[in-house]
Amino acid sequence: MSQGSRPRPGTPRPQRRPAQRAGSSRRRVRARRGTSLLRLRVGFVLIAMVVSVFAARLFQLQGIDAQAYVAKARAEGVVTVTLPATRGSITDRNGVALADSVDGLMLVADPTVTAEHASRIATIIARRLHLDYFDLLSRLSKPGTHFQYLARRVPATRARAVVAAIERHGFKGIDTRRDPVRSYPAKDVAANILGFMNAENQAGEGAELMFDRRLAGRDGRATYEVGGGNRIPLGDTSTVQPHSGRNLELTIDRDVQWYTQRVLRQAVQGSRGLSGSAVVMDTHTGELLALADYPTFDANQPALSPKRDLGSRALRDVYEPGSVEKVLTASALIDAGKVTPNTKITVPSELPRGDRVIHDYFVHGKLHLTLTGVIAKSSNIGTVLAASQFSHRRLYDYLRAFGLGRRTGIGVHGETAGVLHDWRDWSQINQDTIAFGQGVAVNAVQMAAAVNAIANGGVYVSPSLVKGRATTSGGEVVGSATSTEHRVVSRRAARLTARMMEAVTNPETGTAGVAGVAGYRVAGKTGTAQRVGSKCHCYNGTFTVSFAGFAPADKPRFLVYVVVQDPKNGGGGGSIGGPAFHKIMSYLLEKYAVPPTGTKAPTPTIEW
Repeated sequence: MSQGSRPRPGTPRPQRRPAQRAGSSRRRVRARRGTSLLRLRVGFVLIAMVVSVFAARLFQLQGIDAQAYVAKARAEGVVTVTLPATRGSITDRNGVALADSVDGLMLVADPTVTAEHASRIATIIARRLHLDYFDLLSRLSKPGTHFQYLARRVPATRARAVVAAIERHGFKGIDTRRDPVRSYPAKDVAANILGFMNAENQAGEGAELMFDRRLAGRDGRATYEVGGGNRIPLGDTSTVQPHSGRNLELTIDRDVQWYTQRVLRQAVQGSRGLSGSAVVMDTHTGELLALADYPTFDANQPALSPKRDLGSRALRDVYEPGSVEKVLTASALIDAGKVTPNTKITVPSELPRGDRVIHDYFVHGKLHLTLTGVIAKSSNIGTVLAASQFSHRRLYDYLRAFGLGRRTGIGVHGETAGVLHDWRDWSQINQDTIAFGQGVAVNAVQMAAAVNAIANGGVYVSPSLVKGRATTSGGEVVGSATSTEHRVVSRRAARLTARMMEAVTNPETGTAGVAGVAGYRVAGKTGTAQRVGSKCHCYNGTFTVSFAGFAPADKPRFLVYVVVQDPKNGGGGGSIGGPAFHKIMSYLLEKYAVPPTGTKAPTPTIEW
């Protein structure tokens, strides 16, 4: 067929060669296959990168930052609450509660629920519980937590009333938990001994502070999961149970304490005094049946009283005891064989001693007194003349044996040691004034224990305020079971001194006839001493008046010591302390059914 000619009709069209078609197909397949492999490789790379990111993040969560995220999870979904321990009770010697823990509640909030209405909820709580509004507002709206304390130790009825008021307004998220409240059922009775618990539930003063470790117990805790503002019923829970505190029994008799406080208050107010203390002691055991102070406070509301009234004046305040100390000097002189109750002493109207002149509280000419008369009339001059037979050291040693110049270790915070300077620092005038109770300082319990040695047949018995044995928070073991004794003077010297003290309460011979108790033999001694001013550190014209005594005089059962500071009615130890002693001692003898001994007091020889 010539070039350019067309095939005839019906002639088949020429076909491509098979080799050419196969090559083209293979090229297309290879192209598609290459693209797929590239895509797979890119995909694998991307997947590997994503997996690497997740792996790195997982390693960070479980390895590096695990604790931080656990803590964050707990903060957001786990609540830990305190399970308060019940504080031990403080009771009197008969088991009557003086300090106890009663039902109370803490008020708590879930800020994730309360934040929206925090302002209105805070207003309700602040008004009803007298709490700080802004502090409540901060707690109610605190982010990132399901639990906040709002108020602690709220009486149960008040706490429930607050929650009910909040719910009446349609607000949620406020709840209560058990939280015992410290209660002092007798209010001011023995408050100076008990102390108190402050607003932060910390022990303040007295037995609460000294025995806090014993009384407090150990709080427990509960941890549980929350979700949506509610506790998850089947969530993780762990609980450490609280351990209640141990009780503390005092030697105090609540009824005697109450009566002693009321009599002391009358004595201080009646004399327009500044303050006062009274001590009631069992002569044989040294146990304190009452330890009263005035002014005092309500232990349920300590914040309403001045700070100076919150402690125990009977153990903290020091003062010069005055003429009560004369019985210590006299018994020491008798014990040493220097004098007898009938030793004759010529008492001049005044006694020059170096550059000083010693006077008696009453004006007189020359007197001829026995030692009994010196005690009955409370002559400073006569005491100085008798004590001049002692060396400085001999008198000092006796007074130390009577417990002066050292703490009793009774177990009360802040007890003072008093002041008895070393005998090496004494001049003659120092010994003279110390012999009749000036120039030496004591606290009320210290002086009561010293006079009690005479009542106890010459044996000093250390005073106790805790029944049995107890360890203070500082590790000191105290209590009646640890009480110690030592002889100060002979039984004979103590008996003769007690007889001289009976002359003081004899209306015909002594300075405190009003202190006597009908039907009983009563031994006593008045005291009037100048007070040292806190500003000038000098005698400022004010006085301390006191009376110490015991009954029955020939078979002592109780000792009572009454002290009034700065009376302004012109009275002394006999006219102020004597009547108070009479009331308290009469009450004791009747309450404890102490019979009269039936013996008659000897007729004292006052003059010669």
